[in-house]
Amino acid sequence: MSIYRDTPYPSCRFTVDMGTGEVWSPNTGLLEVVFPEARLVVADYRTGNSRSPEPQKVQTGVEYGTLILRRTVNGSLDWYQWWNEFRNGSTGNLRHVTVQLLSEDLSNVVLTWRFHRARPVTHLFSSLNALGGDLFIESLEVAFERLEME
Repeated sequence: MSIYRDTPYPSCRFTVDMGTGEVWSPNTGLLEVVFPEARLVVADYRTGNSRSPEPQKVQTGVEYGTLILRRTVNGSLDWYQWWNEFRNGSTGNLRHVTVQLLSEDLSNVVLTWRFHRARPVTHLFSSLNALGGDLFIESLEVAFERLEME
């Protein structure tokens, strides 16, 4: 359930459940969550005997972009293994991914996003650079069928 207040919440306190029920393990501590675009698909509709030249807008569906998750590489293969299942033709391990924004003291969930029937579609890593000191980042792009917020 969302908690409204007059001042905005910072974006740096959040948890992500990848459909496993775990949110406080090293594998679930993420650097970044990039939320997808959600859009209603509309089509123009006009009958031939309409007195108005302007078409009506008719909703024909819903489209979602992909959810992008990023974390530092810690040697875990869980994202790769999930992606690999789908690469090898499995369609049975759809998950419900949940992202929760937390209050500053981590005591309350203030907003929740649920991504239903999610599957990984892209798995990638940042580049290796012998001259740099940047963190090594793993990214997972997730497609899903339905988004709900509370």
